[in-house]
Amino acid sequence: MEHSYESADALVRSIRGETAEHLVAFIGSLIGQQYSISYVCQLARHALAFGRWCEDSRISFHALKDGDIARYQRLRSRRRSRCFETRRRELHALELLMRFLRDRGVCPAAQAHAIAADDIAEEFAQSLQRDKGLAVVTVKSYARMARKFLAWRFGQGEVCLRHVRVTDASAFVQSEAKRMGPAALKNVVTALRSFLRHAQFLGEVTAGFAASVPAVASWASTPPIPRAISAEHAQRALDSCDRRTPVGRRDRAVLLLLARLGLRACEIVRLTLDDVDWDRAQLRVRGKGGRESLLPLTADVGEAIAAYLEHGRPISPDRHLFLRSMAPVRGLREGSDGIGTIVRHALNRAKADAPHRGSHQFRHALAVRMLQLGASLPEIGQVLRHRSPQSTSHYAKVDLRTLRTLAMAWPGGAR
Repeated sequence: MEHSYESADALVRSIRGETAEHLVAFIGSLIGQQYSISYVCQLARHALAFGRWCEDSRISFHALKDGDIARYQRLRSRRRSRCFETRRRELHALELLMRFLRDRGVCPAAQAHAIAADDIAEEFAQSLQRDKGLAVVTVKSYARMARKFLAWRFGQGEVCLRHVRVTDASAFVQSEAKRMGPAALKNVVTALRSFLRHAQFLGEVTAGFAASVPAVASWASTPPIPRAISAEHAQRALDSCDRRTPVGRRDRAVLLLLARLGLRACEIVRLTLDDVDWDRAQLRVRGKGGRESLLPLTADVGEAIAAYLEHGRPISPDRHLFLRSMAPVRGLREGSDGIGTIVRHALNRAKADAPHRGSHQFRHALAVRMLQLGASLPEIGQVLRHRSPQSTSHYAKVDLRTLRTLAMAWPGGAR
């Protein structure tokens, strides 16, 4: 039979019984996510074989467990020799099916081995999201580290925060330092201090307990100078995007948002179709802490976004402005490295000389350029949406022309 979406649908409809309805819906969801025809047909064959085995074994999808997939694969391996790649593709297909069934509430969620620390970590996460307004990625990171600390201290037993001592926090940080670099270890310290402040608010630990968490040694006496890509190489990265392709149009719009408006990667990921106000030429941006800002939509940025929407964006019910180019077609997920990947590919294509391969250097470049054109630090802070003037003051270090006028003459040097 020739590969087509219709043939894949017909394949799963050939089965009878309770599983038929769910398999048809599963294939329909794959088609909606714009998987390729050949891949949908491949997944349909694996799902069909598994559905028939469930029917023969009298296993209802409503009682399906991960162990049933493992048992099915063991039985299949005994009957005939199959290469590793075939087993891997089959397992991937069945995992997609299981995820689909769980999302629809057909079969129970995976049984997680819960410990006492899970409840406290979950309560901590809810507090961060409700009271602090932190980003989802930050909340997950802090809660994960809190759970790890509690599991390290109490194991799988009961958790009593009143039994936590200052030496516990120090020992935990030291244990993490054996496998982490200074930058990652700083995140551990920040998360642990945040959790201990939460415990102090609940009255479980004494005041000032969070301050006892040891700091990570930093050999620089002052914050580092912001590393910005030069204007020439930033333009080369923009020019490397092929405007004739959907991916090129998307990547160029993303790079312009970084270079012209100084958006953070997470802010670009959060953009939706409703955030673009074409009548007022404004863009609504959701920044740190859930704060919303309205930025002017410059002509080149607006043209790039319009070109992507008209001739590049896949048809999808997803309201995110920028979508993945490959199935499953959906918005870029917050916390993923989707924007960073776009930047790295552009820098590689352009053979650009950049201080690093991340997206934040375009934000730094915007601030440096504004400073060179005579903008004041408060004006730069307003554009970059800094909450503290101290965050903007770091850019004063890159204005070498002004700094030279402040430098004192070297003793004994030329007058």
